[in-house]
Amino acid sequence: MHNCIEWLINSTNKYPNKIAIIEEDKSITYSSLLERTKSIATYLIKEEQFNSPIILFTDKSIDTLISFFGIMLSNNFYTLINPELPETRITSIKETINSKIVLTDKEHLELANKYFNNLKIVLIKDILNTKINEELINTSLSNHIDYDPLYVNFTSGSTGTPKGVVISHRSVIDFINEFTTLFNFNNKDIIANQAPFDFDVSVKDIYSSIKVGATLVLVPKSYFSNPTKLLDYLCDNKVTTLTWAVSALCLITTFHALDYKVPTTIKKILFSGEVMPIKHLNKWMEKLPKTTFINVYGPTEITCNCTYYIIDRNKTYESLPIGKAFPNERVFILDNEDNIITKPNTPGEICVVGSCLALGYYNNKEQTESHFVQNPNKSPYIELMYRTGDLAYYNEDNDLVFSGRKDFQIKYMGHRIELEEIEKNIMNIKEIIRTCCIFDNEKERIYGFYIGNIDKKELHEQLSKVLPVYMIPTKLIQIEEFPLTKNGKIDRKKLMEEYK
Repeated sequence: MHNCIEWLINSTNKYPNKIAIIEEDKSITYSSLLERTKSIATYLIKEEQFNSPIILFTDKSIDTLISFFGIMLSNNFYTLINPELPETRITSIKETINSKIVLTDKEHLELANKYFNNLKIVLIKDILNTKINEELINTSLSNHIDYDPLYVNFTSGSTGTPKGVVISHRSVIDFINEFTTLFNFNNKDIIANQAPFDFDVSVKDIYSSIKVGATLVLVPKSYFSNPTKLLDYLCDNKVTTLTWAVSALCLITTFHALDYKVPTTIKKILFSGEVMPIKHLNKWMEKLPKTTFINVYGPTEITCNCTYYIIDRNKTYESLPIGKAFPNERVFILDNEDNIITKPNTPGEICVVGSCLALGYYNNKEQTESHFVQNPNKSPYIELMYRTGDLAYYNEDNDLVFSGRKDFQIKYMGHRIELEEIEKNIMNIKEIIRTCCIFDNEKERIYGFYIGNIDKKELHEQLSKVLPVYMIPTKLIQIEEFPLTKNGKIDRKKLMEEYK
């Protein structure tokens, strides 16, 4: 297998009349999905696009997915630019990706003309019924190799410039084959997609679904502002699987939405993106006693996830492990001298080797070479390794436990402090629902933001019983809700802008 589109072709052959995707009150079968995919592909091939980046300027929708598949069938690769992004970021991505074609919809055409006026802008609906040329498509597929790019996702860059992570077909094929096997995805699954399509959590939804012939249910972003509507939607569609960001799951428990309705058809919940607060996990597990919960970890640069841990309901957790490596991936931790750590409770940087690694950062050789490096423990031959910048240690069961970001380790009052350690102790307080700690380098202050029915004075007193004085946040700030990034993580920058 050389191209992820083969999954769609195989599932269409097996389940032609089955519903492939649901989008609120719309749906599409596998046969219609493949037919429209071929139309998009034919158009792009005739435009003489080959192994080139194609920009999608849309929200998530059935037509967006048809465009994804059409782009890959034409032997090109896609990058989705969220229309809600600030103009400066859109411009930065456009200049980095250097595409010739932008696919968009009527809703975003005016904005597309503003941001991409020097590129060819095409309405998706205008090419959905392009006459299919099977000969052109077959020739395109025969020229494909699995090392070709599939998509480019842009993540935040430490320099302030977005970095485009280039993921190949090979990496997605390698990961999704193991992912769907390990967690028993099958054609009876109904997968509810929460993540936006420019966030790699969605890759698991999209490609797991077409590989096994499942049904993918697109959850509108607006439903996450209305938890009762969200629960109704999950229940009405008899959803079996959630692969969601931690913040999305916590939103439901924060607003006690499971007291309104429980989606009892859900068989498995996989979560990632942030550390799952134990008390929120416990609420989900209490309401869904037969559901399997899985903690998955990994940055975009290693294709979705590199480790997993299946929650043991018979254990009590202080910290959830991120577990062990997926098959065909090597995950290990290195100390500051690049020595491999095997001893329990000794933190080091998480490093990853395998087919899962991205091809690098698009049009950014310097950043690629600084993050994708030679494995220092395999000097006789070339073996690329990705340095995650995340810290972890082995527990007594030899499972990895995430212990923070390298850049969340601060030097304060002469002490090295992990902000996650402070957050963990705040979360241990009964009244606390969620928390986030941020260090202000300029003022040399630790800010502790929290949601919970406890005043600052009482919270300070409780923290003083478990933390040394220098680890207690200089300023405790009670808030109603956390602002979130487009990827569903706590927006730390916005928090500081609002409350500093």
